[in-house]
Amino acid sequence: MAFALGRVILHRNTRRGRLAFVRPARVVADDERGLRLWLARGTVSINEVTTDGRDTRAMPFAEWVTHRYELREGRWRGAGVLIFFPPGADHSVWFFRDDQDRFTNWYVNLEGRALRWDDDDDAAGGAAGIDVVDHDLDIVVERDRTWAFKDEDELAERLAIPEHYWVPDEAAVWAEGRRVIKQIEAGDFPFDGAWTDFQPDSAWSEPPAMPDGWDRPPVERG
Repeated sequence: MAFALGRVILHRNTRRGRLAFVRPARVVADDERGLRLWLARGTVSINEVTTDGRDTRAMPFAEWVTHRYELREGRWRGAGVLIFFPPGADHSVWFFRDDQDRFTNWYVNLEGRALRWDDDDDAAGGAAGIDVVDHDLDIVVERDRTWAFKDEDELAERLAIPEHYWVPDEAAVWAEGRRVIKQIEAGDFPFDGAWTDFQPDSAWSEPPAMPDGWDRPPVERG
């Protein structure tokens, strides 16, 4: 399925069949190069937290797994960001910007590939979106294409508790990271300067509301 330009879809991160976050974003393009979404500053976000309001990074993972969780509303507080999902890839590329909407750097989020869903049957006008599984390991890429892994310690800490963790194959995560690093160092697309001057449609000045159907069950992974 392809998503139409300007359509609001849901970017959802999932954990062992649970929703970790849900954010509405607008479709910039969906073509042979992949899916591009615009996440606007101030966009409403539904986030999984403990019952006392803390997220996974507020405590050791060994403590996190002892808690009960709930979904609470928050906001995307960073600058607007263009997010690119290459076809069939186990990562996304985020084009970070500063408060003046100037490109600052790339951020590679290693994750289980985006699985699409669309509940719009014309009668109910249901939601649509993509479901990913965050693999926690990331790559920060500067404008000069120097790079560094991020959150290696977090990945290792969580892998030590496999009965609660959502990453099934550590080797595959590192392999995907090394594959992307080759693209970065070569200056290959999308690290060739493409879209670094992107500006969202002026009609998208207001962040989209959270559509009904945001909490439908995550797509099952094979």
